[in-house]
Amino acid sequence: MAADVVGYSALMQRAEEATYAEFERLKREVIEPGLSRHDGRLIKTTGDGALAEFASPSAAVRCAAEIQESIASGQCSLKLRIGVNLGETIVGADGDLFGDGINIAVRLEGIADPGGILISEKVYSEVEGKLGFGYEDRGEQLLKNISKPVHAFAVRAGPFCALSDGLSAALPLPDKPSIAVLSFQNMSGDPEQEYFADGMVEEITTALSRFKWLFVIARNSSFTFKGRAVDIKEVGRRLGVRYVLQGSVRKASGKVRITGQLIDVGTGAQIWADRFERDLTDVFALQDEVTIAVVSAIEPRLFQTEIAMATRRRPENLTAYDLFLRATQQYYLATREGNDEAIRLAHRALQLDRRFGSVAALAGVCHMQNAVLGYANDPQFDRKEAVRLVRLALSIDEGDPDTLARASITSAFMVGDSEAEIEMADRAVALNPNSWITWNCRGHVYRMAGLPEEAIQSFQRAIRMSPVDSRLYVTITGIGLALIELGRFEEAIVAGKKALRQNSSFVATYQCLASAFAHLGRDAEAHNAAARVLEIDPAFTILALIARGGHSNAKLLIEGLRKAGLSE
Repeated sequence: MAADVVGYSALMQRAEEATYAEFERLKREVIEPGLSRHDGRLIKTTGDGALAEFASPSAAVRCAAEIQESIASGQCSLKLRIGVNLGETIVGADGDLFGDGINIAVRLEGIADPGGILISEKVYSEVEGKLGFGYEDRGEQLLKNISKPVHAFAVRAGPFCALSDGLSAALPLPDKPSIAVLSFQNMSGDPEQEYFADGMVEEITTALSRFKWLFVIARNSSFTFKGRAVDIKEVGRRLGVRYVLQGSVRKASGKVRITGQLIDVGTGAQIWADRFERDLTDVFALQDEVTIAVVSAIEPRLFQTEIAMATRRRPENLTAYDLFLRATQQYYLATREGNDEAIRLAHRALQLDRRFGSVAALAGVCHMQNAVLGYANDPQFDRKEAVRLVRLALSIDEGDPDTLARASITSAFMVGDSEAEIEMADRAVALNPNSWITWNCRGHVYRMAGLPEEAIQSFQRAIRMSPVDSRLYVTITGIGLALIELGRFEEAIVAGKKALRQNSSFVATYQCLASAFAHLGRDAEAHNAAARVLEIDPAFTILALIARGGHSNAKLLIEGLRKAGLSE
């Protein structure tokens, strides 16, 4: 077992004596007693870490968990990373240990989450199912000076590890090239053109995400850094990526100029930079060139024909494309007014280009939201429009993963043909497994089909695709609703409260909380959540909720809402 203090050097610079004293206390009061209780032997200590051996993998992991829990309970202001490995060692004349078994433990510790424990697959195979802990598969890890990748697992001792606040900690790098495309700076001098710069970035992100060997962070998470000076290493730490693309867009006098640079987060080195200028009518060729250049910089052995697969079907009319960008921007606002404006802009785009599948799918989702969230003045009209538009989108391009995903969730709410909707959702994920949209929609489809466990797995994948997404509360609420159908009410409350911290006005979150509280007999909290449901949606009734669609398999949710006092 290897342990190391997080940020020790920086702490020493700020308060050398206090940090040294705190670490000595940590060793004396936490680490050494923990080793003693679990028959561990302290091999050596370094200035900011410790190395120990144990008679069994179970003892090592139990000790590591006990140490981290003691620190988390407030016994120490420092944080540790811990790595555990099982392997042969060489014993030196002075009793010190050497060998790859030791080196792997030390390297695993180096990439563990602050306050976390990372174990090798060898350890996992010995302890899984024996200790009562959860484990998160982190995949193959390339470790410094270790010739072969090491399969690693994070130990999760908490009751609801999937939604732990560890999302704010450093995320591990995936086992394939990973990239985040930051918002491009709008250099046009016209605030009205901000949507164009944002749309350009979204197009590049979408094109990159079609490469199945790339791990691409969703636009909403990347855009959380918009409008402020960024530390590239901090971006990489928070999003869990190896590369970051940043740049600027200037749109003026019928021309578009894009400059971009690709940064290696680990070294801070600029590994690619270029500038592109085209007539405004040639903007799509410009996007293709940027995409090709970036991907080629990351994986030079890619074939040109494979790169060509990244291009998406494009509308022929640039004005329609502009309208689509504006509609998307309004949709992301997630408000009644934004939804209405997105519908208006999307329909204008379709009038100009009847073969624009992406905008038809977006319009269908917006009409569906009108019906489901109680925004509609004429719910039947919105229901019919939602179905018509997604059918139109599929007739234009049924091979586009985002179109399939949006069609699947729209149909799940408006039609309820689970078999067809699952088929669409699965095909969307197969076409683009790096898309937040495909995994998120799949989660909702499976939840509404009465398969909550599979739904939760899909939602968790969506969170990893976009860990700081501006619409993450929708995904987390989906997890909460699925947990209710599994009878895991305490965990559903954890999910609901986490969703509220991002958005305190989403009605489905309060429905989730009202039901979960009621099932647990926490009547006062259930009634408070029910009251918030009615504040946000005064016309809410249980029958109206069922009529809006998507709740035919939500028996425990409905039962809980009745217990919470919401009217039939």
